Amino acid sequence: MKPVSELTPPFGRDDVEIQSRETPFQGFFRVDALTLRHRQYNGGWGKPVRRELFVRPPAAAVLPYDARRGEILLVEQFRVGALEWRDSPWCLELIAGIADKDGESAADLIRREAVEEAGLELGAMEPIAHYMPSPGGTNERLQVFVGQADLAAAGGIFGCADEGEDIRAVTLPVEQIPELLESGLVDNAASLIALQWLLLHRQRLDAAWGEG
Repeated sequence: MKPVSELTPPFGRDDVEIQSRETPFQGFFRVDALTLRHRQYNGGWGKPVRRELFVRPPAAAVLPYDARRGEILLVEQFRVGALEWRDSPWCLELIAGIADKDGESAADLIRREAVEEAGLELGAMEPIAHYMPSPGGTNERLQVFVGQADLAAAGGIFGCADEGEDIRAVTLPVEQIPELLESGLVDNAASLIALQWLLLHRQRLDAAWGEG
């Protein structure tokens, strides 16, 4: 068995040379065009290549979980990225948001988003993963949490109307997660990661967040 230490990449940031960087588009998001070269496994440097980079701020997402009721909450909303290939561009997903306030931690960001998107006040939170959704084309990093919540009266329509948000919050029993995963209704990475993580760690969370 190969030690994990042997899987550490042999290269670092100093092994990339950025020759030029332009910003052909700047809107709510930004696109940069880089010309760069990097070291190669067989020695030496590769030829210069052009890469477009979708520049996004860090983001965070949370799966609210009520251990006492054995329920989770997901939100559903229109997503333009799903418009051209999916039967419905309304997607079931986690509560999520972009870090657009200076000095705001990922945990504070997601607590704010939980109120805006589902009317929820979250209790304890536990990190699930911190990952790159698509490093081949964007620098986005996403932190995913599970959050303690009281879902007894949860659900309804939420969102900031002046930002064009129209969000439906729905609850379902944890026992339905396997069926939900099999259905294909959830097809975004953060939600798939969080739902499967909860199935693996539910017993521990129930002991900590349940009635005893």
